[in-house]
Amino acid sequence: MQNLRVALIQSDIHWHEIGANLAMFEEKIWQIQNDVDLILLPEMFQTGFTMEHKGLAEPMNFNTFKWMKQMSAQKNAAICGSYIVKEEGKVFNRLLWMQPDGQFKTYDKRHLFRMANEHKHFDMGAEKLIVEWRGWKICPMVCYDLRFPVWSRNVDLAYDLLVYVANWPAVRVNAWDTLLEARAIENVSYSIGLNRVGKDGVGIGYNGHSAAYSPKGEQLAFSEKEEIIYVELSAESLQSFRKKFPAHLDADEFEIKS
Repeated sequence: MQNLRVALIQSDIHWHEIGANLAMFEEKIWQIQNDVDLILLPEMFQTGFTMEHKGLAEPMNFNTFKWMKQMSAQKNAAICGSYIVKEEGKVFNRLLWMQPDGQFKTYDKRHLFRMANEHKHFDMGAEKLIVEWRGWKICPMVCYDLRFPVWSRNVDLAYDLLVYVANWPAVRVNAWDTLLEARAIENVSYSIGLNRVGKDGVGIGYNGHSAAYSPKGEQLAFSEKEEIIYVELSAESLQSFRKKFPAHLDADEFEIKS
């Protein structure tokens, strides 16, 4: 288990313009000069957070899927972000985890943001995803999932890093800051949250606050502006802290019902 190098692409998003966003994020990915293991893109990175999925939802193995596959291979890094996917008559806010060899995993957003009626336009996911990548176990989730600690719970240290990709509005950014730090502390893991900046097509503003936290709650990276944020996660620090402070051994047992 070596250190994990992560690039967070905190960006504005062109409203409902898939081609423009893929071109923009491709340019930003090519601006990554550091060798990295993981590249993070925001929630609904190629449309913005929208309920108007007709004409925007794509089947799997279509343009965005193939684009992520190409970007991952060219940068020799895993890439993840969410976009709108239609499958068997259903529509999902789906996070795609893509690896350089073309292997991929998916996670469908479990907690749909009812204040925007997301639950009326999208189908809910049912299964948590934990992937193994370069010696790390990583649990990627989407935006509103951050508010639900039971779903995020690190049972028996099943993961080393918890990731949230988001479109989290500036008006509620205090909750984002607080909960992202709390998820790291309570789960004895690193946590990373990637948000967007700018204003979307319905006038909602976003101010970033993308950040990374250590298992102790130390802030390792933070930004409010449009930029690529780099953070390197120490494997030795994680293992050492878990050995000295094995709080997971006293965690409550529970079962999640679908």
